Amino acid sequence: MARDVLIEIGLEELPARFIDDAELQFYTKTKQWLEDNRISFDSVISYSTPRRLAVYVKDMDEKQTSIEEDVKGPALKIAKDEEGNWTKAAQGFTRGQGLSTDDIVVREVKGNSYIYVTKHIEGKPVQKLLPEFKSIIESITFGKNMRWGNETIRYARPIRWLVALFGEEVIPFEIAHVATNNMTYGHRFLGEKVTIQQPAEYEDLLKENYVIAKAKDREALIVEELSNLESEHTFEISVDQELLEEVRNLVEYPTAFVGKFEEAYLEIPPEVLITSMKEHQRYFPVHKKGKLQPYFVGVRNGDSSHLETVARGNEKVLRARLADAEFFYNEDRKHSIDFFQEKLSKVVFQEKLGTYSDKVERMKKIADRISEKLTLAVEDRKKIVRTAEISKFDLMTNMVNEFTELQGIIGEKYANYFGEDKSTSQAIKEHYQPKHAKDDLPQSVIGSVVSVADKLDTITGCIAVGLIPTGSQDPYGLRRQASGILRILHNEKWNLTVEELINIALEVIQQSNVPISENITEELIEFFRLRAVYLMKDAGLEVDVIHAVTDQKLGNIFVSFDKAQELSEKRNEETFKPIQEALVRVLNLSNKVETNGSISEEKLETESEKNLYTRYLDIKAVYENQLIQNETKQALATLAQLAAPIHAFFDNNMVMADDVEIRNNRLALIQALTSLILPYADLRKIEWKQQF
Repeated sequence: MARDVLIEIGLEELPARFIDDAELQFYTKTKQWLEDNRISFDSVISYSTPRRLAVYVKDMDEKQTSIEEDVKGPALKIAKDEEGNWTKAAQGFTRGQGLSTDDIVVREVKGNSYIYVTKHIEGKPVQKLLPEFKSIIESITFGKNMRWGNETIRYARPIRWLVALFGEEVIPFEIAHVATNNMTYGHRFLGEKVTIQQPAEYEDLLKENYVIAKAKDREALIVEELSNLESEHTFEISVDQELLEEVRNLVEYPTAFVGKFEEAYLEIPPEVLITSMKEHQRYFPVHKKGKLQPYFVGVRNGDSSHLETVARGNEKVLRARLADAEFFYNEDRKHSIDFFQEKLSKVVFQEKLGTYSDKVERMKKIADRISEKLTLAVEDRKKIVRTAEISKFDLMTNMVNEFTELQGIIGEKYANYFGEDKSTSQAIKEHYQPKHAKDDLPQSVIGSVVSVADKLDTITGCIAVGLIPTGSQDPYGLRRQASGILRILHNEKWNLTVEELINIALEVIQQSNVPISENITEELIEFFRLRAVYLMKDAGLEVDVIHAVTDQKLGNIFVSFDKAQELSEKRNEETFKPIQEALVRVLNLSNKVETNGSISEEKLETESEKNLYTRYLDIKAVYENQLIQNETKQALATLAQLAAPIHAFFDNNMVMADDVEIRNNRLALIQALTSLILPYADLRKIEWKQQF
């Protein structure tokens, strides 16, 4: 026999950003609980709206699955005495399992004999276990919790009702003085209190009361209505997936409507209008042939009744927002870049790192040093310094103070208005990129250099004064910014190592009299190395290969990526196995090398060691030049030429010869070979997985 189960948590309106994760937690925790308790079921369906989280378990068995379990006891020599009788240890073991010594069997495990019993575990009635769902509900976590009344439970929002049904029967438990029953609630204004007779009725009953219980169904309905409005009005609605998902979690019964605003507001930069619509009001902007139109599309939480009134109310709210934006836009343009720059000196960036003006000065120096290293043209270097100098002026504008999401974007608009070079204006916007893992990278070299300088100053400065990210705490976004630097370096393919960048930033920081912690260089290198490992793993590269390439030196990050990619491919090639073995034999022996002596040709005794030395000399200059030119594929192929001579050397020579001079000479040869191999990668760290 099987029955359906329904569990619903009724809540005050949840923040939209919490809902998807909470639904997923409820779903996965429910499935895990069913599996852990050996309860068979057909399927689990989850639901979520702003006012509820629910799971519906279809065809749950009424009894746990019974199992036979083998239980291992003491060794036979302990379980039996010299006369062959069961000892107290054996008797106690069987009694503890609810059995007797008659149930004992003896089995061999790795050459030793142990006693076992087979224990039958009878499944319990599921009805007795179902109140444990209380612990599942209480275990759901949220980004931010609250308490209400005199309750001790911490939850995102107060729990207002609980539905818990096993077939027609209520599963009894209580949370925060709210007891379970079979009563749920429809839409706050359009629906009614609803009695649920059977779990299978849940979705349809809610729909009758203006609640679409599945998030994906609400999303599909919104998309359909937007499409219909596009056809009706012959315009295009810009559907941002992130906004769409947020809107679906703000409503229980979505209905789309069109509103409009005065065309005069189109004089404001479109980014401002779009930000105001999307970020502040959760509206979808409207375009026609790529041009923003004086319309917007909103989604109400309700039916189509009085949509004109709803639209007018939303128009009034948006009009006030746009009027503010227009005022700020006009006021800002009455001033100058210098006016805003002067304000930067009065705003603290970080207590120990000084004001934003101090930060800008460091950025200028770092950016100029990077430009010098990259041997950029004089004109580009001037633009880079100017971009760094005015990169933060827009933070002091009214517009960015109101619309913080527009930092950089407003900087570009105003810089153009105040007569700056267009490439400088563009770079002001670009220097904030990438803002997150999937964000676009700067398109210009000016934007890329200033972006790296900005992020590098923040990371180096914060870590220098002890603000190191711990766990999930990273208030300055240092991990994100380090990933951004590495992504830019990888994309631009600059011949500039991470270590060189760190040294540049540290020199500038020291010149500005910022207090620096001990071991700062090592801390910074390790911080960037961990981000490089993360990015390489995200690119599908294996961890052991990544460590082989990055543990000694990060170097040019795009070269490290190329090396890891090349080694990842080679590990599966049969022809590379003897090459890998030869190079690893050298590295393994290098651990024993204590000499820094030079190689003496006169002390090379055998043909095989002379041949290895000759081959080493033949490839050394070629290989090192290939590394300088970042030709990773060719460099590994050149190293591979040493494989046969290395095998012959080890097969025909005793490296640790009795003659001290011969031994040291051979060890010096090993050290020379090691000095060639390690700059490519420490191949000892790779788990070679060829199957032959």
